[in-house]
Amino acid sequence: MTTNYTKLPAVLLLQDGTVYHGKAAGKIGTTTGEICFNTGMTGYQEIFTDPSYFGQIMVTTNSHIGNYGIHDEEVESGAIKIAGLVCKNFNIAFSRKQAHTSIQDYFQDENIVGISDVDTRSLVRHIRDKGAMNAVISSEILDIEELKMKLAKVPSMDGLELSSQVSTKEAYYYGNEQASRRVAVLDLGVKKNILRNFDNRGIYAKVFPAKTPFGEMEKWNPDGYFISNGPGDPAAMPYAIDTVKEILKADKPLFGICLGHQLLAQANDIGTMKMFNGHRGLNHPVKNIITNHCEVTSQNHGFGVIPDEVHKSNKVEITHLNLNDQSIEGIRVKGKKAFSVQYHPESSPGPHDSRYLFDEFVNLMEK
Repeated sequence: MTTNYTKLPAVLLLQDGTVYHGKAAGKIGTTTGEICFNTGMTGYQEIFTDPSYFGQIMVTTNSHIGNYGIHDEEVESGAIKIAGLVCKNFNIAFSRKQAHTSIQDYFQDENIVGISDVDTRSLVRHIRDKGAMNAVISSEILDIEELKMKLAKVPSMDGLELSSQVSTKEAYYYGNEQASRRVAVLDLGVKKNILRNFDNRGIYAKVFPAKTPFGEMEKWNPDGYFISNGPGDPAAMPYAIDTVKEILKADKPLFGICLGHQLLAQANDIGTMKMFNGHRGLNHPVKNIITNHCEVTSQNHGFGVIPDEVHKSNKVEITHLNLNDQSIEGIRVKGKKAFSVQYHPESSPGPHDSRYLFDEFVNLMEK
C-alpha cells in the first residue's frame, strides 16, 4: 500500500553550497552521490535500474516521473541502481494497465530516497554551468550545517572503482545453449537489453564477474568477447584494462560499449578523463564517419576518452564523433577485430538507430 509522504519537506544540498527545498519522495531518509541529469522524455524505470548510474543522484528533466507506473519487466538490472532522485512532479497515481505498482511503493521497497517539487530547469542550468559535483538529499535532516558535514565525507567519482560492486558474483548464462555463436560477457554493470540483443541474433552468452581473468573466460571457448558498460572511473580499473589487453593479444573479436569503450582506449595507451558534465539522454547526434551517416543515440557516461590522444594514436582509428561537442564516440583497433562505442546501441530506453553494431560484431565472429 502506498504511503504518501509528499507533504513532508525535503532538502537538496549541492557541494558548492547551493540549496533546493522540495517535498519528500520515496523512502524517508538521507542519500548522497554525484548529481547528474538525464534529458530523456521517457524510460525512467530503465534509467533507475541502469548499473552505470550506481552512486549517482539522478535529476530528470522531464516534468512528470512515475506517471505510467512501474512494470516488473521494464528493468535493466535486478534492482534500482541510482543513489537518489530529484524531479519536478513525482506522480504516485498511474493509469497504465500493464503497470504493477506505483513509483512510491517501488522506491519504498528498494529504499530509495528522493525529492520532488524542485525547479529542475534551474538546477540543470546550475549543473551545466558549474559541472558535476556531489550532493545530498534528505527528508529526515533539514539542518544545512549537518548536511554539509555529511556531504564533506562523500568521495569524488574521479578515481572510484565501482564496477565490481554492481557486477554479478557468479557467472551465468543467457540465451539458447544450442546457438551457433558464443560470447563471453565481462560484466562491469551490463544492461539486460544488451543480452537480449545478443540472444536475438542467435548468440549464447556467458556473463562473467568483473574481475574474471582472461584465461578463465577463454576456457569456455567463446567466439568473441564483450566488455560492458558500468559505473566509475575506467582509470581505476587496471584489472579490466589488463583483461582487454589479453583479449587483443589473443586476436579475438571484441566489442565494447560505454565503459567498455573507455577500457579499450586505455588498453591502447589512450587516457580517459572526467567530463565536465557528461552525456545522459536519448537524443545525442553521432556521426558514423565510416558510412557518413548520422545516428540519434542513447548515452550515459561521465567519463570519456581524451580526444587529442586518440587523434595522435597510431593504434586506433576513429569511427564515430559526437556532433554536439566532437567528442570521440567510437574507435576500432588497427589490425585487430576490436571496436567500441561510447553510447548505448541497445537503446533501452532510446532510439534504435545504432543496433547495427551488434550485427557488425556478429560479422566479425563469422569471419
